[in-house]
Amino acid sequence: MADNLTNLAENALLDTLVGTAAFNPTTPIKLALVTSNGNDATEGTEVIGGGYSRQTITFNAASGGSIGNNTTVTFGNMPTTTVVGIEFYDNANVRLAYGPLTASKALTSGDTLQFAPSAITLTLG
Repeated sequence: MADNLTNLAENALLDTLVGTAAFNPTTPIKLALVTSNGNDATEGTEVIGGGYSRQTITFNAASGGSIGNNTTVTFGNMPTTTVVGIEFYDNANVRLAYGPLTASKALTSGDTLQFAPSAITLTLG
């Protein structure tokens, strides 16, 4: 996902880069699933129901302007829904990034949705 940082995250990273403010998202970082995508300023529509809940996502070290998840992220006991995108939140519920899936995922009640290591990447550039 390139250029999918929220306005808040973009400004915070720029401030941190030039030393005018520090930005320290609270961990763990959580991955949310959405049924309609958001944008830089507006959240998407998050999945509700079933056993859905945001899941912790961890990352490898950045390289070449990109960073990817380093473990499998699993969402179990999903409701009947179609997932079209993902969003990242810190532990204080601050939305940091978002993006569409390359292909929507139609799920039925009880399904599991998994993202393998390196399946989710954030890219600057």
